[in-house]
Amino acid sequence: MIPSLQRYNELKKDLNEHAHRYYVLDAPVISDAQYDLLYQELEALERDHPEWISADSPTQRVGGAVLEQFNSVRHGQAMLSIKTQTDSEESGAKSFDDRIRKELSLAQNDSQVQYVAELKFDGLAINLTYLNGVLVRAATRGDGAYGEEVTQNVRSIMQIPIQLRSPIKGAPIPEWLEVRGEVYMKRSDFDRLNLRQLEKIAQGLKNEKTFVNPRNAAAGALRQLDSKIAAERKLSFFAYGVGAVRGKASIALNTNLQQHELDSVLNALTQDETASRVEISLNELRAMGLSSHWEVLSWLKDLGFPVASQTQCVEGVDGLIDFHTRMGIERTSLPYDIDGVVYKVNRLDWQLQLGFVTREPRWAVAHKYPPQEQFTTVLGIEVQVGRTGKLTPVAKLAPVFVGGVTVTNATLHNEDEALRKDVRVGDTVIVRRAGDVIPEIVGVVLEKRADQSLPFEMPKRCPICQSPALREPGQVDHRCTGELYCSAQRMQSIWHFASKRAMNIEDLGEKLIEQLVQTQIVKTVADLYRLGLSSLMVLERMAEKSASNVLKSIESSKATTLAKFLYALGIRHVGESTAKDLAKHFGSIDAIMDASVDQLLEVRDVGPVVAMSVVAFFSQPHHRELIEQLRALGVHWQEVQIDLDAVKPLQGSTYVITGTLNGFSRDQAQELLESLGAKVASSVSKKTTAVIAGAEAGSKLEKAQDLGVPVLDEEAFLALLAQHRSE
Repeated sequence: MIPSLQRYNELKKDLNEHAHRYYVLDAPVISDAQYDLLYQELEALERDHPEWISADSPTQRVGGAVLEQFNSVRHGQAMLSIKTQTDSEESGAKSFDDRIRKELSLAQNDSQVQYVAELKFDGLAINLTYLNGVLVRAATRGDGAYGEEVTQNVRSIMQIPIQLRSPIKGAPIPEWLEVRGEVYMKRSDFDRLNLRQLEKIAQGLKNEKTFVNPRNAAAGALRQLDSKIAAERKLSFFAYGVGAVRGKASIALNTNLQQHELDSVLNALTQDETASRVEISLNELRAMGLSSHWEVLSWLKDLGFPVASQTQCVEGVDGLIDFHTRMGIERTSLPYDIDGVVYKVNRLDWQLQLGFVTREPRWAVAHKYPPQEQFTTVLGIEVQVGRTGKLTPVAKLAPVFVGGVTVTNATLHNEDEALRKDVRVGDTVIVRRAGDVIPEIVGVVLEKRADQSLPFEMPKRCPICQSPALREPGQVDHRCTGELYCSAQRMQSIWHFASKRAMNIEDLGEKLIEQLVQTQIVKTVADLYRLGLSSLMVLERMAEKSASNVLKSIESSKATTLAKFLYALGIRHVGESTAKDLAKHFGSIDAIMDASVDQLLEVRDVGPVVAMSVVAFFSQPHHRELIEQLRALGVHWQEVQIDLDAVKPLQGSTYVITGTLNGFSRDQAQELLESLGAKVASSVSKKTTAVIAGAEAGSKLEKAQDLGVPVLDEEAFLALLAQHRSE
């Protein structure tokens, strides 16, 4: 057994070393295949001896249970903010150097102050806690005193060591060490992530979106409750300093403790007010033989942390100005985003002497680059209609080169924003690329405004289809009410109409819909039911068999239900549940089309916003005409006369369906229950009437049993249906 444990420890050490050489030094000495063989050997040993697994094992980088939430944890030493200034490169650097020399009482003829000049990364600050050289906790900055624990996600960042390397020379590894740095995303990794997101969106996956910029993507990755998802986002890291340091701890530290025991040790350490003082840590570093910030960064590199290669030790104000200028020039060619540079007094004893003000060190400052702005002229304001009917005013600009690109458009977002900025045609405006990504109009040069200029007005009708454009109460956006009729919304409307939970036209995918719309073969959803073999076969990659399958899918979709048809129409605010409630309440499409707001408010879960949206939709003559066309083309469903005064046998009851039923799909079971007046919920509570449990029922069944909620198997469910159908 001893040789196996010895081999296990050797594998951990070797794999961590190889990861450091690959991800930090970019100088691997073994192939990927060789690394994989060593990793598989380690996994095999851990399967046989799970009691050996420790926090410094490479297998612990990604995995574990999905978290329910992030815990708030206290930093051993507060994460201080750095004062920001945006003066010109010369005045900003000079004012900082002048203040430092004055506070250190240095005369003009004294030697120049030595500084460390660093990049100010556009990412997220992180605090890494190591006990006996093993990563045991990672937390976001939070409010400076407390942050969110994101250890599992940070372990997935391959540049962050989970076991510190022993320095070849110099200061040893402290028993307790907090390392401060920035988590960021490289631009190339950001581009690849957004490409993957676009593919998911094209596949019709719900709740997927692209990210605005690398910082937002990195923030989203760190806040994933599943570390496997965070690992897929490919985050990176740079170290730039330390927090709490204790070389000889009064508490015995053992990184092989269970998590709750580790938490207890960490809580004791972080609650120690004396140990958390910055002066204590600076003196601890000096006692370890480190006398400057530059030496601390070199020591961090020896421990295995990446430090930005652009970081420099410079002399005096001239060195600061030169660094600021050079980084400003190189900024666009860096593989990651920065928004400025940081200056720090190099000597640790001088840092101690300078001290702090409020929550800021007096020995450091962030010198940000000014936002890139230019002047241009507004040539016009065009209102664009999005795929969901949203109207967006967009300023058309005389071309201007800003932030490395030529800008010709700037969104005004909505009516309120356009009026707040009071942008008018002919105005001279200041344009900025906000976050170096989205062009925006910062303001108007009123001195150059023409006397005859007119304020912007949002059109009362859609500029595409001339349907009324309405702004709902409490909303900032205007929307076109021409949903199915408006050509700007055509793609979205047809895709929704054909989707599985609407008309379920199986072989009509998004790419085919795009071709049909672009070639103008299909202009409304009614045109789908007019398609023939010849019109489909002219499309790209459409053979006779494929075209026949599409036509069969369209034909079979004609037989539907009133609820599905109503949902397929894409009425704003009317989802599947509301469509079912409307269908059950009124029984026919004509009754729904003719219903008043007051009549609609009588429907369960229908409020004023939904009621007004339904009335607005059916008040459009083109929508009524389209429905008549669909009926004439064979689209049909069963309509019934509804006695609104009748009480259904299961009215007022709530059921939850879980597991697999043999005789029904889950949708069929739900429809049967709802036809008897029951409500079908997605989660179990004390108010649940009963849970219907099929094969392989999971957590919902367990919760029902815990709460004492009755459970019906399929046989009991059938008996329930039979009993109430006969009533």
